[in-house]
Amino acid sequence: MQRILVIEDENDIRQLLRFNLEREGFAVLEAADGLGGLHMATSELPDLVVLDLMLPGMDGFEVCKKIREEKNIPILMVSAKKDDIDKIRGLGLGADDYMTKPFSPSELVARVKAHMARYERLVGTNQKQQNDIVEIRGIRIDKTARRVYVDGVEKTFTTKEFDLLTFLAEHPNHVFTKEELFREIWDMDSIGDIATVTVHIKKIREKIEKDTAKPQYIETIWGVGYRFKV
Repeated sequence: MQRILVIEDENDIRQLLRFNLEREGFAVLEAADGLGGLHMATSELPDLVVLDLMLPGMDGFEVCKKIREEKNIPILMVSAKKDDIDKIRGLGLGADDYMTKPFSPSELVARVKAHMARYERLVGTNQKQQNDIVEIRGIRIDKTARRVYVDGVEKTFTTKEFDLLTFLAEHPNHVFTKEELFREIWDMDSIGDIATVTVHIKKIREKIEKDTAKPQYIETIWGVGYRFKV
């Protein structure tokens, strides 16, 4: 369940927001002052913060600034102040949105949902981008572009060489037999064809190893197969 932290010193507004957010399936955390809200934001790991601007102890601007220094979660700032300068300052400190009081609770919930969905898309995109890059020591494999760099220098690989290198690099320190590698990369029965694996390993080593006689990446496990050593 996604958790929303409401930092608001007016109890009636806190309870109104709690009621509307919980009705939409969110778990709600509450804080009535800036310092308490900052502590909860950094210790309770909420998924989004609804942050009032005028707070006792520490105002919303300072709370927003300090949360943003540590967390990359959405922050929705609310305030009775309608001046553009306050909105600009809040957004400039890292708030993702700014609503002026009085506001419709249903509109705030709608904005919470929109920011949560946007944040999840961004996180998902970043994770996908990270998963498309395999980097081990001096080797960088860009799975999306199907390019390989060794110590910053691009090397040219055939389709199967690339697939074999990527598979081994994504399973570091795991020993695979030649039969397993053939089935995985060529998707065929390996009987009589495992020499193909040996040939491709040799070609890959020529491109990534400084000394093919003493490989630092793809290691031969005699009598078994190969592993990508980390």
